[in-house]
Amino acid sequence: MSEIRKILVANRGEIALRAIRTIKEMGKIAVAVYSTADKDALYLKYADANICIGSEKSSESYLNIPAIISAAEISGCDAIFPGYGFLSENQDFVEICKFHDIKFIGPSVDSMVLMSDKSKAKEVMKKAGVPVIEGSEGALKSVDEAKVLAKEIGYPVIVKASSGGGGRGMRVVEKEEDLEISYLSAESEAAAAFGDGTLYMEKFIQNPRHIEVQILGDAHGNAVHIGERDCSLQRRHQKLIEESPAVILDEKTRAKLHEVAVKAVKFIGYENAGTFEFLLDNQNNFYFMEMNTRLQVEHCVSEMVSGLDVIEWMIRIAQGEKLMKQSDITLKGHSIECRITAEDSVKFIPSPGKVSKYIAPGGRNVRIDSHLYQNYVIPAHYDSLVGKLIVWAEDRGRAIAKMKEALNELQIEGVATVRDFHLKMMDNKDFINNNFDTNYLSRY
Repeated sequence: MSEIRKILVANRGEIALRAIRTIKEMGKIAVAVYSTADKDALYLKYADANICIGSEKSSESYLNIPAIISAAEISGCDAIFPGYGFLSENQDFVEICKFHDIKFIGPSVDSMVLMSDKSKAKEVMKKAGVPVIEGSEGALKSVDEAKVLAKEIGYPVIVKASSGGGGRGMRVVEKEEDLEISYLSAESEAAAAFGDGTLYMEKFIQNPRHIEVQILGDAHGNAVHIGERDCSLQRRHQKLIEESPAVILDEKTRAKLHEVAVKAVKFIGYENAGTFEFLLDNQNNFYFMEMNTRLQVEHCVSEMVSGLDVIEWMIRIAQGEKLMKQSDITLKGHSIECRITAEDSVKFIPSPGKVSKYIAPGGRNVRIDSHLYQNYVIPAHYDSLVGKLIVWAEDRGRAIAKMKEALNELQIEGVATVRDFHLKMMDNKDFINNNFDTNYLSRY
C-alpha cells in the first residue's frame, strides 16, 4: 500500500469544497486549482494551497491538462481527485497522470474504455449476466440497418449516441417514417457534442423509473454496493431530485439489482467508485442502461443512508486499501437530495450574478453542499449547479417534510434559483404518493 499524502482537486465549486473537507479530515494536504473567474471562490479559502490554471474558459483552465499536471508537479501532489464533469472520465488524462507518476483517484483506463462506449458496454454487461434492453449488437452502421432492426424489435425505439450523455444525441422514434430524420439529427448532434456520431438502438421503455446502484471496487477483487438511488425526476434528461432507497422496488427486485451490480463490478475488474444505471419498467423488470465511471452528483444520498464517505473510500481504494465487507454496511432511513441551480423555477434559464443574501438551512440531519456566500458572484461560464440540499429521516414521509422545511429556510437572493420548484414538488401529490417516472415533468 502506498499512502497518498497530497491531493490536487481538479475541479471547482461545491464538489471542490466537498473534496477538500474530506481530504483534510483524513489528515492529508489539499491543493486547489482555479480559473480567473473563480478567484473569489469559497473553496480556495479552505485549501492548503491554490494555483491559478488559466482563464475563465473551461478549455483554458479546468480542461487544460498541461496546466493541471504542471500544478500537481509544482505543488508536489502525488494524486489528483477529478470530481465529476471536466476531466473525470477523460481517458487521456488518466494516462497522462500515470506517465507523470501521479495517482488518478478513480478507475483505470481499461475500465473507462470498456464502459465509455455505451453500445460496447451493453455487450459486456450481457456477458456478465446483467439484464439489458433489446437492441442493436454494437453500433449501427447505417439508417437502413436501423430500419431493419427497428422492425424486428418493434416501435417505439430510441437511438442513442455511443459516446453520449446528458440526453444529447438521443431520439425517441414512434414510427418508421420518422426514423431517418431522427437518426440523422441524432448523428449530427452526437458528432458536434462528442466528436463521435456513432449511434446504437434500443427498444424504448415507456415511462420508466431511473434507478441506479452506487458501487465500490478495490484492487484486491472485492466489491460492495451502497444501496440504490431513484433519480426519476428529470427535466430534459437532467436529474433534479434524487432519493435513496428507491421505494418503488420490492425487496426481491432490490436484492437482485444489488446482486447483479456487484457481480458486474467483479466481472470487469472495476476499481474505485462507480454507478450502474438501470431503467425499471412497470412490471418491475430492470435493464442496464449505462455505467458512470466516476463520482456522481447524487452520491450524497447514498452517504446519508449508509454513514459512509464515498470520497474517503475513493482515496483509500486509490492508495491500495481493502474494502469493508458488504455485511459491514448498514443502510437505514431515507434520504432526499434537491439540486439547487442558479436558474429560474419555470423555464430553467441560467441566472448568474451577485448573491446579495445567502442563509443556509440547518437542523438535525440536514446537509447543504454549496460554495455560495453573501456577495459571491456566480460566474456565467460554468454549470449552474450552486448547491445540493440533502436531508435524512427515518422514512420517506418524514424526509419529505424535513426537505420542505429546509427549503423554506434556504434563502438565496440576487439571482434566480430553482428553490420554488422544489418546494412545489414537496407538496406535489404524485411525488408524495411515489407516482411518477422519468417523463413526469415533461407531461406536467
